[in-house]
Amino acid sequence: MSHRNARLTVFGRRLLVERVRSGRPVAHVAAEMGISRATAHKWVRRWRTEGDAGLHDRSSRPLTTPRRTPAGIEARVCDLRRTRKLGPARIGPVLGLPASTVHRILARHGLNRLAFLDRPTGQAIRRYERARPGELVHVDIKKLGNIPDGGGHKVMDRRTAMDNKLATTSRRKSCHPVIGYSFIHSAVDDHSRLAYSEVLPDERQHTAIAFWHRANAFFAAHGITVERVLTDNGSCYKSKQFTQALTTAGITHKKIRPYRPQTNGKVERFNRTLLDEWAYLRPYTSNDERTQALADFLHTYNHHRCHTALDGHPPISRVNNAAGQYT
Repeated sequence: MSHRNARLTVFGRRLLVERVRSGRPVAHVAAEMGISRATAHKWVRRWRTEGDAGLHDRSSRPLTTPRRTPAGIEARVCDLRRTRKLGPARIGPVLGLPASTVHRILARHGLNRLAFLDRPTGQAIRRYERARPGELVHVDIKKLGNIPDGGGHKVMDRRTAMDNKLATTSRRKSCHPVIGYSFIHSAVDDHSRLAYSEVLPDERQHTAIAFWHRANAFFAAHGITVERVLTDNGSCYKSKQFTQALTTAGITHKKIRPYRPQTNGKVERFNRTLLDEWAYLRPYTSNDERTQALADFLHTYNHHRCHTALDGHPPISRVNNAAGQYT
């Protein structure tokens, strides 16, 4: 296989063959191209035997591996990994294998990282990605505690934080002030990972419907026509009104299987990013300050933040379709 320091690429090999076909000695051509005569003769010989197809790279994988671990033992290694979540250092002594051998077996079967496994079932996670923007949009809600005016206990001592709560709200429960919660409604496009979020006061059906109308307008403004929406089985999404709002716009509503949030994993992962890079990024002195910071985070996420699933590019790079990634 070619590497970054290889003297000859497929183009270079064709050039080598053309020079030899013109009647020049193989030794002279090899010296000009900085390769050995043996290498030059090898490529000329392959070309004469196989034609242009012989100039392409071949796999370096051996035809036989007589010392490879038997299939039965590899199956036992994989079974211990899936059922008991053991690592190479613990599987090795059980089966009498070196930890390095166990690691190679797990890597060969795609089980070398526990993140590749579904924890409840131990099965390898099947990752997927829709072919074009708008084909599927993931929608979910994240619940966050409100911040009293002046800041909570993360900013100052608990006594002062309690005074801030008393000054912020008149609601009480068992003589304690109730600040309440904010609900972050989010929609993430499956193909591009373009995201839209809002901080809203509840998660009722009418709130969810109004959010979706604004989210759909956001995607439409970026040239994305939504075809399907995937949600969990929350009460607001199970309502007939929410499904009717989607159907009226020509959108199919899909719900995940109960207790399987992995199916809605792209927006679940976005929720984790929301917490790490926005909600808990720094101590906020009020709920309004945290809410106002959301717009800057979303702009950074969509236009500037490198996304590992997009080869280090931001979501907007797939929306613009500069490289013709989708039809």
